[in-house]
Amino acid sequence: MQAEIITIGDEILIGQIVDTNSAFIGKEFNKYGISIYQITSIQDDKTHILKALKEAEENADIIIITGGLGPTKDDITKLTICEYFNDTLVEDKAVLANVEQIFSKYSSAPLLDVNKQQALVPSKAQVLMNHNGTAPGMWLERNGKVFVSLPGVPYEMKDLIKEQVIPKLRSKFKFPYIMHKTILTYGLGESALAERIEKWEDHLPVFIKLAYLPSLGRVRLRLSGKAAEKLIVDREIQNQINLLLPQIEDIFVGYEEDESIEAVIGKRLTEMKKSLAIAESCTGGRIAKSITANAGASAYFKGSVVTYATESKVKLLGVSKSDINIHSVVSKEVVEAMAKNVRTMFDTDYAISTTGNAGPEKGDSDAEVGTVWIAIATKDKVYSEVFNFGNHREKVIVRGTNKAFEMLQKEITIKH
Repeated sequence: MQAEIITIGDEILIGQIVDTNSAFIGKEFNKYGISIYQITSIQDDKTHILKALKEAEENADIIIITGGLGPTKDDITKLTICEYFNDTLVEDKAVLANVEQIFSKYSSAPLLDVNKQQALVPSKAQVLMNHNGTAPGMWLERNGKVFVSLPGVPYEMKDLIKEQVIPKLRSKFKFPYIMHKTILTYGLGESALAERIEKWEDHLPVFIKLAYLPSLGRVRLRLSGKAAEKLIVDREIQNQINLLLPQIEDIFVGYEEDESIEAVIGKRLTEMKKSLAIAESCTGGRIAKSITANAGASAYFKGSVVTYATESKVKLLGVSKSDINIHSVVSKEVVEAMAKNVRTMFDTDYAISTTGNAGPEKGDSDAEVGTVWIAIATKDKVYSEVFNFGNHREKVIVRGTNKAFEMLQKEITIKH
């Protein structure tokens, strides 16, 4: 079963917005064994839309179109779909009522004729009611192929995909059972990891695939199994994990099922009823931002300080001036003092601190560009490690952030 995604909108092509819709659809479809054959982004142009629809119908069983359903003249998707299906637009009373209800409840602006035109849909389409916006989804079929046109607003599209499109697809097509299990590893590069587990990988059953998903400082191993029977997939995935874990026990830190490592850490801290504080310098708030991106972070995350300048480390965190003068601001002594003091400041169980030189200049320290010290403090101890993450500023910041999470993950998971 294959699908193709067509995103419509000049704003995507000029980089004004990022196409997150395709990533979401691809991820959701993958859960049900639907492969994405191709993703195409095109202009709000009739010729381009017609060409894309024709090619997609030749390539795929399911064609998902997002965007181009607004009320203004540049949104021509509905008219073009009508031309492709040799159809005409008709007013849908239920959609019109939905538009009127939304305007009366959420808008102080008058309901204009152009807004009412949102209720015009192809006569051959099944309407997918959009309760979050005025543009409805539209489901059409031809020659055994399914075409679904959805609004481009992400939260509207996501709700329609989850609540209406996937249930309708599941009732129309028979999908295989598919399972993903993702293993989190830290501290070993992709090539070295692949060499270590080569024999295990070579003996995987044919219906189980392994994917390496590397990023700065971490590698995720995703096992994907697909078969007609759920029991077969679940049992064999677990069997293969049991064979793998003894080979990677020194770098294994947990599992990730549609969750970031920050979310995994957050769940663990919540379960333990433990708290966390952060003091950042070279990472500039990136660690705190990653944590607070997860709902429920307030249950364990008590606060952070970004002491970017040397004087702020002294004034806000009470780092000793003599330690800075003797050892430099990028040093074991300073990073450990930052961790201890921020933990005391917020009265938490754990603390993370970072100090380093992300570049391109050396700043207040003679440490080489790319040098980063990271410390973890608990109520009983504080310890730190030093790393060199290269000379690219963004790379240093991201790798420093990832390494900090790795160290905290090991502290709260492996040691408890």
